[in-house]
Amino acid sequence: MNAQNLFENIKRKKSFLCVGLDTDIKKIPQHLLETEDPMFEFNRIVVDNTQEYTVAYKPNLAFYECMGVQGWVSLQKTVDYIRTNYPDQFIIADAKRGDIGNTSQMYAKAFFEKMNFDAVTVAPYMGEDSVSPFLGYKDKWVILLALTSNKGAEDFQYFKNPEGEMLFEKVLRNSQKWADHNSMMYVVGATKAEKLAEIRKIVPNHFLLVPGVGAQGGSLQEVAEFGMTSTCGLLVNSSRAIIYVDTTPDFASHVKKAAMEVRDEMEILLKKKNLM
Repeated sequence: MNAQNLFENIKRKKSFLCVGLDTDIKKIPQHLLETEDPMFEFNRIVVDNTQEYTVAYKPNLAFYECMGVQGWVSLQKTVDYIRTNYPDQFIIADAKRGDIGNTSQMYAKAFFEKMNFDAVTVAPYMGEDSVSPFLGYKDKWVILLALTSNKGAEDFQYFKNPEGEMLFEKVLRNSQKWADHNSMMYVVGATKAEKLAEIRKIVPNHFLLVPGVGAQGGSLQEVAEFGMTSTCGLLVNSSRAIIYVDTTPDFASHVKKAAMEVRDEMEILLKKKNLM
């Protein structure tokens, strides 16, 4: 899937929503614990009830890795289920990988060849040779960490060199030499919405994956105002505010309503930018 394909999906669904599948076995509805694979069953229900309102899903691998082998099985079943039933969805492995070249090659093979993800989040700290192995796959994407929404982002990402350039700005500028807007996106936290206008001056055409809307307090309106491009250019992720909106046996209807409400807001924002 290239950038144009993604934009077509956004227009068709009137949405740039990415649902984060941060599936915590301690938070899912208790009645699902009686099923054979509770994590997959939860994901299946969430996907079935949000797929018409979203263009992407983002499993955070930590929630699966902590469950050992069974967690990996649940994750693969989730990816396979989405691929089979909703093939237009963009699936992101939120893995935050990034290692020396030969190790990155193995990570890329795992996520793109074996597990069939569309994209993987990658940390840029080790430089080009740690990122480039992920870029050797047709229609697959690297989503590079640029400016994150956590408190610790201030420890390094805002560090200025003698020319006054901040570290996250250097990441944005240098990485554009590695790939174009059809294979590289950037993570920019919604809680840093005031920085989006500056970021767009550096990367005017790349898609941004924006976490932090919803439970973390980021403003969807501000993200759209400062970050949206003529081809939308945004995937806004919401996890807890949608998937854990309710934990009763009737949680599916509440999940669906929460996703629909976000989509409806996104439709208004897309129309405001004349993208529909």
